[in-house]
Amino acid sequence: MATALEQNILEAQPRESGTKNQARRGRREGKIPGVLYGAGKDALPVSVDPRHVLRILRSDSGHNTIFDLALNGGERSKVMIVDWQYEPIKGHLLHIDLKRIAMDKALRVNVPVMLQGVPVGVKTEGGILEQMLREVEIECLPGDIPSHIDVDVSELTFGKVLRVLDLPHNEKLKFLTDANQPVAHVTSVKEEVVAAPEAVAAEAGAVPAEPEVIKKGKAEAEGEGEAAGAEKPEKGEKKAEKKEKK
Repeated sequence: MATALEQNILEAQPRESGTKNQARRGRREGKIPGVLYGAGKDALPVSVDPRHVLRILRSDSGHNTIFDLALNGGERSKVMIVDWQYEPIKGHLLHIDLKRIAMDKALRVNVPVMLQGVPVGVKTEGGILEQMLREVEIECLPGDIPSHIDVDVSELTFGKVLRVLDLPHNEKLKFLTDANQPVAHVTSVKEEVVAAPEAVAAEAGAVPAEPEVIKKGKAEAEGEGEAAGAEKPEKGEKKAEKKEKK
């Protein structure tokens, strides 16, 4: 397990908080705003180079990387990135939050779980490997934070479940995620049911049944027509009776 502690130095300059003109000026100069806090000190607005921040975020240890922040090229603090924001359309980095780190105090962080090898259940039993948990929460000293946790799944057979308690442990790491939570297993290939060509053709050629509502409407219309036809002779008979009276 590789450590996330790297010898990076991020240069930062103090800035005035809440002034839009300064924020625009900083962006024109290729800087983004940020906030530095933690270690019992007041929060300090800063501006930093987004290119250096992106290199840290895209590194092997990502946001768990601990690095030096040099304020105005002088005072240095151990820090890590705890939050960041991207512009939603173009994806430019807009803002970051930096936290001062005490190297002798344990931290809670989430680290990714990396599966290594091809399971027996995939090789010889025709199953597929499914990973249900992709990161775990751990507690450890800043200098012991792993960039990721590697676990060998070569012996994983069909139906067997790899759980958090099966992940590599040492005395430096304390796992906070539930020990019984499943991480990965080998499961069967899900078969897709495809209709036979004859069934498809039969369905395509079938005439849809006429809705009951329409049938009922026709019956009522026919009934009304018959009733109307039955009434007409009665009217004729009445006219004949009138002529006879005349």
